[in-house]
Amino acid sequence: MFNPAQVSPSPVLYEARFEHLEDDEADTTASLVDALRGISEKTLADGGQPLRSVHAKTHGLLRGELRVLTGLPPALAQGLFSTPMAFPILMRLSTIPGDLLDDSVSTPRGMAIKVVGVEGARLAGSEGEVTQDFVLVNGPSFATANAKSFLASLKLLASTTDKAPGLKKMFSAMARGAEKVIEKVGGESTTLKSMGGHPETHILGESFYTQVPLLHGPYMAKLSVVPISPGMLLLKNAALDLRDKPNGLRDAVVDFFGSHSAEWEVRVQLCTDVNTMPLEDASVVWPEDLSPYLPVARITVPPQAAWSEARAEVVDSTYSFSPWHGLAAHRPLGSIMRVRKAAYEMSSQFRAQHSGKRLQEPRSLDDLPD
Repeated sequence: MFNPAQVSPSPVLYEARFEHLEDDEADTTASLVDALRGISEKTLADGGQPLRSVHAKTHGLLRGELRVLTGLPPALAQGLFSTPMAFPILMRLSTIPGDLLDDSVSTPRGMAIKVVGVEGARLAGSEGEVTQDFVLVNGPSFATANAKSFLASLKLLASTTDKAPGLKKMFSAMARGAEKVIEKVGGESTTLKSMGGHPETHILGESFYTQVPLLHGPYMAKLSVVPISPGMLLLKNAALDLRDKPNGLRDAVVDFFGSHSAEWEVRVQLCTDVNTMPLEDASVVWPEDLSPYLPVARITVPPQAAWSEARAEVVDSTYSFSPWHGLAAHRPLGSIMRVRKAAYEMSSQFRAQHSGKRLQEPRSLDDLPD
């Protein structure tokens, strides 16, 4: 149940003027799609397997439940969270690159959640579906400010895809060392982390963020998913030795869920000031002293086989995750989100075309293999 002592701030109502198209945004979108297609074509040619253009490597596939809290104030009780009820979910844990790297090349981690059985007015392109996807990364802000800078960083990523894996390991080790020095003096480098300098820590100890905003009914918000169960809290910043363990992150997730359950809290940060919480600069961390992340739901995942060939075959071959799968009440906002729509569509269509398998949006998870 929501704790009324956690006072909800006064949110700003969404207005169309808070968003604005970038110059040549259509060209940026086309170039972004081309760059992502290039990543997919390269990994297909080298490995013979159609992969996601980014977040290609799966570290866990988990079935669980999302339960909306009771007693939410009106500003929080929006969209998916408007009614206290439970939904089945599928959670996919990943890392950012589009190639299947050794886990000792340590990059930012991702979490994608597919909520099933969601009714309501839909986003264009997802009519007739009953899913709501949330796509999150373990940092509160996006690495770049807007679509154009996103394209520039993606081109750099594309240029290194499936090249010199040994050198990537060496560079990752150096980048982690540099990041460690920066963090010792209270800093942090998003650039170093994205280039392989992410600390070698347990993925289940991470908090995840949408990084870029969504509608929250008539308001604007960012979401986070934060571990709260005791076993998970012990894993926060817990070092993980990934030497000679190419799938060490997955092994750690499988080991944990072999005997433990897990619980996360879903939290919403409402926009209360469009100047300090802009929609069109995704690199800005919205200040929590002005608007804290407030709980709206709990996710529980029981002990289970956290990864299997059979489950991966279904999820990685026939499911896709996109913030554009969902309710109109949670429409993605800002240039990063706008260009992502075409990018996600291309990536999923590429996988379907080259795997010969039909993409599907599940209406139930009952038949998902163990």
